Amino acid sequence: MANETAASAVSERTSPLHGSAARGISTFIVLLVALAVFINYVDRGNLSTAASLIQTELRLSNTQMGWLLSAFFWSYAPAQLLSGWLAHRYPVRYVLVLGLAGWSLATVLSGLASGFAVLFALRLLLGVGESTFYPCNAKLLAEGAPEHRRGFANGLVVTGQALGPAVGTLFAGHLMALFGWRAVFIGLGIISLLWVVPWLLATRHRQLQSPRSSSTEHVPYWQILRQPSAWGSSAGSFLSFYAYYFLITWLPLYLVKARALPFDRMVQVAALIYCMHAISSPLVGWLSDRLIFRGRSVEHVRKTMLVIGSLGVAVTLLLCAHASTTTCIVLLLIAALSYGFVTPQIFAIPQTLGGPRAAGKWMALQNMVGNFAGIVAPIVTGFVVDQTGEYFVVFALSSVTSVLAGVAWAFGVRRVTPVDWDHTYSTRSSDNPGTEGIAKSR
Repeated sequence: MANETAASAVSERTSPLHGSAARGISTFIVLLVALAVFINYVDRGNLSTAASLIQTELRLSNTQMGWLLSAFFWSYAPAQLLSGWLAHRYPVRYVLVLGLAGWSLATVLSGLASGFAVLFALRLLLGVGESTFYPCNAKLLAEGAPEHRRGFANGLVVTGQALGPAVGTLFAGHLMALFGWRAVFIGLGIISLLWVVPWLLATRHRQLQSPRSSSTEHVPYWQILRQPSAWGSSAGSFLSFYAYYFLITWLPLYLVKARALPFDRMVQVAALIYCMHAISSPLVGWLSDRLIFRGRSVEHVRKTMLVIGSLGVAVTLLLCAHASTTTCIVLLLIAALSYGFVTPQIFAIPQTLGGPRAAGKWMALQNMVGNFAGIVAPIVTGFVVDQTGEYFVVFALSSVTSVLAGVAWAFGVRRVTPVDWDHTYSTRSSDNPGTEGIAKSR
């Protein structure tokens, strides 16, 4: 009992939710990170909200819209590797500022775009800028959040991620109805830059602006790729993100075109669905933290939440296609709630496995593979809808990928245990079969 109390006291001092400490980050910084991802998703989601308006004005086909909706991910996914390297090479405070400035500029210029090609190019620029966020977030929380606080911290970040589409859809949608989509793109891009001021003021302390770490602290990508769990978590991310990005990119257009909701009604329904995800994520993150604090294994808690969430998404999406409009909306709300079980764990697992020395790069690899789903899902959806005239196949495909996601997380990630980067085992080691690079007990 005394040991538990002592450990708890240390954790409280180093938790990002209980003030700054020698290696911790403050509550305010965690909230600023959540605000950054909120801005991130507002800016990336504007195109989905304005999809019906842009499609009509520029006379684009569903296939062209699919390419536009996926363009962001063509640069966002591969740029993860560069951002992961930058997160471990340079101060995170400046890497995030550089990224936010890039994506804000792309948002402003999108409001001035005159055609498909220009919009496509600007979505590529947006992807490069926004690629900086998750590797930087992973490094910060791996350094500053103990395991039994990490679920809630990531849940707060996911709340920002979910509220971005919710607020962007609701408020930006109404503003687009009043002033047009171009004015909203320009205005939000300029407003996004205001985040830089409190961020630079809050991150002046030594830990976030220290010189580059010594070379012995850098873990190269090839060493991460030798871990079987890196492949498992990457596959799990891709399969989990497929249905997520189908909903993020096509939900507004689906509600307008397939369910015949007026534009103003669509933005209310879509915002409510996104809000359900925003509410469930920190609650489930908090629950996972409590279970871990009370002695349940990290692996059991994280994987159980992921499997429950994945199956919930699979069942609800499968039922959506042929349900009535009202029932479909209810099912989409349940799907969003189920995603609250999934997303905090997806981000917490690489922070645990990679640790402070490799979490940013591990997250970069995992997020790169996962976000290829953002390329595939919008294009496949647009093509299938053009060919079939309905959404059943795309809903069914999203359901199947969600089931496979649960399998990948349960069995593809061998153990949710920190890797000992100084003494990793070779995957071919005959002396220690089955360990395959997982950390030795300390």
